[in-house]
Amino acid sequence: MLRLFLVLMLIPMAGSAQTESPGNAYNKSLADSLGADEYGMRMYQFVILKTGDSTITDKEKVATLFKGHMENIGKLVAAKQLIIAGPFAKNPQQYRGLYIFTTKTQEAAEALLATDPAVKSGLLKAEIYGWYGSAALPLYLPFHQQIEKSKH
Repeated sequence: MLRLFLVLMLIPMAGSAQTESPGNAYNKSLADSLGADEYGMRMYQFVILKTGDSTITDKEKVATLFKGHMENIGKLVAAKQLIIAGPFAKNPQQYRGLYIFTTKTQEAAEALLATDPAVKSGLLKAEIYGWYGSAALPLYLPFHQQIEKSKH
């Protein structure tokens, strides 16, 4: 009977131990440095890159434009203006890839897209949407650099 009593007394403590974690403490300076609102979120610009209207048949020119596209991605990441970029698998909508820019306005995203040779040439075109996501999203980039064995 004493054992049953002790077990019943420990059950509420076990539940509270699971819900309280020292890693869940609010860090105001981190939240402020990331531009987080009270929910830990912020606005970004989500860009879907689609196949553009331009048809360039010169394979060398296309290769040069896409090499510039990749170099531009690197520059935007280094400048902390781009935090997500990557291609889509083949699909019927002709979605080619996506960007998530740290900019807060569509106009700022358009200015960044104007620096992309593949977009400027019309090989790619962009759809831009405001997107509300975790302000901590940029923090994954240093970890990605640690697991990236080779550059594009």
